[in-house]
Amino acid sequence: MAQGLISDGRPVIFGEVLYDSFPDGDVLGGAPFNVAWHLQGFGMQPLFISRIGRDARGEHILHTMERWGMDRAGVQVDDRHPTGTVQVTLNEQGQPTFDILPDQAYDFIAADAEAPVLDVSAPPLLYRGTLAARHGRSRDTLQALTERLGVPVFVDVNLRPPWWQREAVERGLEQARWAKLNDEELAIVADRPLTPDELPDAGEQLRERCGLDLLVLTTGASGAWFVRAGGRQHGTPPPLERMADTVGAGDAFSAVTILGLLRGWPPQQTLDRSLAFAAAICGQRGATAANRALYDRFLAQWNEG
Repeated sequence: MAQGLISDGRPVIFGEVLYDSFPDGDVLGGAPFNVAWHLQGFGMQPLFISRIGRDARGEHILHTMERWGMDRAGVQVDDRHPTGTVQVTLNEQGQPTFDILPDQAYDFIAADAEAPVLDVSAPPLLYRGTLAARHGRSRDTLQALTERLGVPVFVDVNLRPPWWQREAVERGLEQARWAKLNDEELAIVADRPLTPDELPDAGEQLRERCGLDLLVLTTGASGAWFVRAGGRQHGTPPPLERMADTVGAGDAFSAVTILGLLRGWPPQQTLDRSLAFAAAICGQRGATAANRALYDRFLAQWNEG
């Protein structure tokens, strides 16, 4: 992180787009889609690569992307598999649990995903999650795309039982320059329980083992850590005026961290800004905000800072 990319290039975002089905309705989501959405809001014009069904939900995704100004060239349409859906249940604290359905369109991202990437001039990084790599077809496409691009990788670890394999997650971490995961996921990857005091050291051990420049560790209401070869930063989120739910908070955090990498922001500044934007997303239902004023407000604050 000490060597910021300082790039105006378009990041490439690979992975799922789906609908989070809440008891009171559906909200568009999927970690990679959420990250791409936020980066678009911040003016980065990412290329999002995914796959949707030839159905009403898929059509709505395309229309929503068009209204937001997102490039749709990387979104494939599947005649056999449906647009992704996840059943979401919230507890009293707004924490979600996810029931993820199998054999969704995003599981079958085809090898011709490389074609639209060829039109992107010198992408500065490739962002990828872990859910879309659960199926062999998308996993093979992702690996081929990673090798073809040859650019730094930001991997966002989202462990959704039973849809992950330790070997695939560890291989993804070893291919990455930057990685993000939460405290529970770190304990799973470390294969041992961790107390809050042990988290930074465990993060450092994982960072060293995988050769990462930066390991981002989020710890819910306790904030987050940046663990780097040159040191560690810790930040706490600002007070919340209203808590709607925490769905997508980590994705909002990832998007601003990527923005900081591309802009060459100092680590502590990037961490604090990531926490602030994630807190704002917790104040609304769902993971995305079709509200340009929200992004403009944060950009104005950051340009002044």
